[in-house]
Amino acid sequence: MSHKTYFSTRSLSFRFLFLILFSSLLAVSKSDAQSKLNVAIAGLNHDHIFLIMNSYQKGEVNIIGIAEPNAELIERFKKRYKLSDSLFFPDLKTLLAKRKPDAVLAYNAISDHLAVVEAAAPLGISVMVEKPLAVSVKQAERMVELATRYKIHLLTNYETTWYPSNQEAFLNIKEQNRIGDIRKMIVHDGHQGPKEIGVSKEFLTWLTDPEKNGAGALVDFGCYGANLMTWLMNGKAPISVSAITHQIKPEIYPKVDDDATILLEYPDATGIIEASWNWPFSIKDMEVFGKTGYIQAVNDNSLRVKENGKSEYKIYKAQPLAPKYSSSLAYLSAVLKNEIQPLNDLSSLQNNLVVVKILEAAKLSAKTGKKVLIK
Repeated sequence: MSHKTYFSTRSLSFRFLFLILFSSLLAVSKSDAQSKLNVAIAGLNHDHIFLIMNSYQKGEVNIIGIAEPNAELIERFKKRYKLSDSLFFPDLKTLLAKRKPDAVLAYNAISDHLAVVEAAAPLGISVMVEKPLAVSVKQAERMVELATRYKIHLLTNYETTWYPSNQEAFLNIKEQNRIGDIRKMIVHDGHQGPKEIGVSKEFLTWLTDPEKNGAGALVDFGCYGANLMTWLMNGKAPISVSAITHQIKPEIYPKVDDDATILLEYPDATGIIEASWNWPFSIKDMEVFGKTGYIQAVNDNSLRVKENGKSEYKIYKAQPLAPKYSSSLAYLSAVLKNEIQPLNDLSSLQNNLVVVKILEAAKLSAKTGKKVLIK
């Protein structure tokens, strides 16, 4: 074989290998793109929107449309995230007439969640809303009826769902029976106040409106404890709810409470939810006392445990969560693929209908000064 023939053959071989490698990379890239969710965004006035926008920038999700009527807010997001004009629509119905997302993510006032489901459900499009599910039991039940009739998933997203500490605490309590039967649950949630920590003006406007948010701190942070306790109680509602609210800063929050304590009565256990815009620092923790021990999810990753007969507390880091349980997007994707059945998960419709019942009963109790029975 001549040198010329040898090098020509070798060059063809390299070209062939390059084509195979390039085709493989294209296939992987195409597969990765297909595995990412195509989502529509309903509203930009909930500051949790920044989490999904960060995921969008990282290439973890495809945003194919945004429904938002506020021109000022649209310009701000277009500039910050370099978004195309073609992504924006004046309302969700118009968006869904043009685009076909895998799911709609709601980042608007709690009172607007029903309208999102009314637009998406008849088209067979699943919805994930930011916590809590609805502003009232009446709205929540209408949303349940729509989700059931049109066979869609309707999920609620809480930050604390994706805390490894909460998930590991649940396993220790419910599956490993590490502390015995639950006797008392205490959940603390909140921060110094939405205005004090500098939330956006659009978020602050509806968050402090009793019609749009349902209440103040009672709803904003009381929902976390109601969600976690319903989970720990296997989806069962409490027998009764009692609540006390305060307006510690009426000059800042004249229309809503800024501090709430909610007491949940179960047949053999008590739940205490402490929700406030008056903490000296941001807090999200959960304590559970059982018949033979105690577990505290101190923050997103740390646990503190004390078992019967032990003199010292044990403090340790929770194990990382499985990928499909580690974020709202991963969980939503797994649910849509039927890899996860929500049942009584923290995001489930069953759990979150109970949460809304607890919050509505708490508002009534705080107003009347009486215990409210849950039917």
